Amino acid sequence: MTLPLVLAAVLPLVLIPGQQRNALAVVVNVAAWLVFVTDLVVRQRHVVRYLSTWVGRFDLAVVILTAPWFLVFGPGGGTFVLLIRFARIGRLILAGPDARRLVKRIGRVSVVAIGVVVLGAVAAYEAEHPTNPQFASFGDSLWWSIVTLTTVGYGDIVPVTSQGRLVGVMIMVAGVGVLGVLAGSLASFFRLAPDTTLSAPDDDGHAEALRREVLDLKSQVERLNDGIGRLLVQDSPPDGSST
Repeated sequence: MTLPLVLAAVLPLVLIPGQQRNALAVVVNVAAWLVFVTDLVVRQRHVVRYLSTWVGRFDLAVVILTAPWFLVFGPGGGTFVLLIRFARIGRLILAGPDARRLVKRIGRVSVVAIGVVVLGAVAAYEAEHPTNPQFASFGDSLWWSIVTLTTVGYGDIVPVTSQGRLVGVMIMVAGVGVLGVLAGSLASFFRLAPDTTLSAPDDDGHAEALRREVLDLKSQVERLNDGIGRLLVQDSPPDGSST
């Protein structure tokens, strides 16, 4: 249902029912709503107590709020309806394992980045404020720390002391690492980088299952060879001559 749901959320972007109630726009919007209804019904039938979960209640609210009420009350709230549909698509995307892995990585990287920015801003402010007018406030130091971490380097604020420059070097090194991890995570999420997780077993259980399958195939091959050998013996002439 992923592709139909995405189409149901995107196509009405260009076909919002207007005052003239264009027939095509009405058909597209009703069909888009039916796609969301179908998805809700299917999930309710396959997932135990689906509507009792917050995800199920959210999907039910989307279906209710995005119903073709414009057929009864007239056009209006088209943008609001589209936003709700896109919220549902966002929920579906975030429900995937790849997205959860990406969010987890971004969360860890964000914690490291925030720590580096704050600590670097404090250290640079203590080193530069007494002698450098560009670090007039902690806000200036925080701005410089963010710009340095992202490797943008506007150059509007520049440290002049040895301690401040050392802090800048440390922030730049950390920024390269943060951006590298972020770029790798995004590339893996969008399948721009090869997935090497399948090259090795995930755990000992998977490796044991593979070993059992190999042994089973080996035993089947041995039984097949034995059966072929017996057939050859039965078909051979009694005097041992070849045919």
